[in-house]
Amino acid sequence: MCEIQYDITYNDLNPTFLFTCQLSRKEPELPHSHDFIEIALILSGEGHFMLDGKWYPVKKGDVLLINPGIQHHCTYINPDAPLEESYVAFTDIHIRDMERNQILFPGHECLIRPGEKTFVTLSRLCSLIKTESTSCQPGRYFMLKAYVTQMILLLYREQVAAPVSIEDGYEFESTNKKYVVEQIIDYLDCHYNEKISLDQIARNMYLSPFYISKIFKSETGDTPINHLIKVRMEKAKLLLDKQKDASIQDIALCVGYDDAYHFSKLFKKHFGESPSKYRKKQI
Repeated sequence: MCEIQYDITYNDLNPTFLFTCQLSRKEPELPHSHDFIEIALILSGEGHFMLDGKWYPVKKGDVLLINPGIQHHCTYINPDAPLEESYVAFTDIHIRDMERNQILFPGHECLIRPGEKTFVTLSRLCSLIKTESTSCQPGRYFMLKAYVTQMILLLYREQVAAPVSIEDGYEFESTNKKYVVEQIIDYLDCHYNEKISLDQIARNMYLSPFYISKIFKSETGDTPINHLIKVRMEKAKLLLDKQKDASIQDIALCVGYDDAYHFSKLFKKHFGESPSKYRKKQI
């Protein structure tokens, strides 16, 4: 049996998830500190953070590591374009060569400007944490712990293995088209039962709707919305097979459609027959 190797920690990396929140900063906040770690993602806007007596200019794509006891507060530059920030708070970690319950990568202090691929993944994890934190699914807490662990490891891998300068003039690495398309597909597969638009997909990926449509079409030969419809129709077909007593309206709602008539038209277009006719053939 192979021996477990704790390569970046002294024991298991086992963070305690505390909370998540998303803020739209419309006015400066008062200086304060916490007894836990916060990872803050700057989703949009521009501003300044004061951390431990030092000012850091921040903008979309930046990540802040706010360790316990660090006095911090935030200002913004343009009231018409306030800072949008996403926070994940946790505690109980000990990474090798760092103080207990601290994350501080060499040379980066509190501000990190990760590659675009990493930032998109971190943003995706924040979205998953937000959804999971309001759910009542079994294993909710362990799922949250797993997402936080992924965030820590993503940052560690990038910052320790390939340190990135934060000097003026730094630019994000070019977007990997295949990776972005995989993330879109993953998002659609997970959220097919919700109201989804191309603009919403673009916001979640922090890219433009035009760019997303273009690369999705070039990589898959289809549009994101058509792919979503296909996913929904396949899910609906499975539900019609398994839930014999559910109404067509119920099936429609389960796959993201409020209008049962619209759902039925799409189902017929996709499979060549209505949901009712398909169900009767299965009996």
